[in-house]
Amino acid sequence: MKLTLTAVVLAAVALLAGCKDAGPAKPETTAVSDSAGNAAALTLTVYKTPSCGCCKKWVSHLEQQGVVAQTRDYDDLSDIKARYGIAPRYYSCHTAVSEQGYAFEGHIPAKYIRQFLAESHPDAIGLSVPAMPLGSPDMEVEGRFMPYDILLLHKDGSASVYAHISDAAMQ
Repeated sequence: MKLTLTAVVLAAVALLAGCKDAGPAKPETTAVSDSAGNAAALTLTVYKTPSCGCCKKWVSHLEQQGVVAQTRDYDDLSDIKARYGIAPRYYSCHTAVSEQGYAFEGHIPAKYIRQFLAESHPDAIGLSVPAMPLGSPDMEVEGRFMPYDILLLHKDGSASVYAHISDAAMQ
């Protein structure tokens, strides 16, 4: 079955609409260890809305990969995204920030966040997976997958492809 652009956009809008909630913001910290039982070296602060299920699942993905995820719930994330220089065309449902100040927007596989942080990117603000691609980490639906790009966000507001994810095994 082929997915049309319209169907994908409608699905993303429906999922984003489900991420809104007017409840109070409550900080929550989750610390994990890696598979060898060592303390994780990577900590991200994840800004999300309180009721977004896919954001909670993405935090679980991070934790399963040995990342310490400190969550912060907000009813509106637009000020957070603006603070880190993320243009609206690169938005997704949550924003994670590393201790070094890099922003990671959307359902980016943890291994690409680790890879990015191990490299030198002096002209970058971070990475983004805009919208919510079907099959990206914790956007799985009945085994379906839609290829997507992880974008490198530059300080000048532009972006370039950091990685092309053509199948789920690349995540």
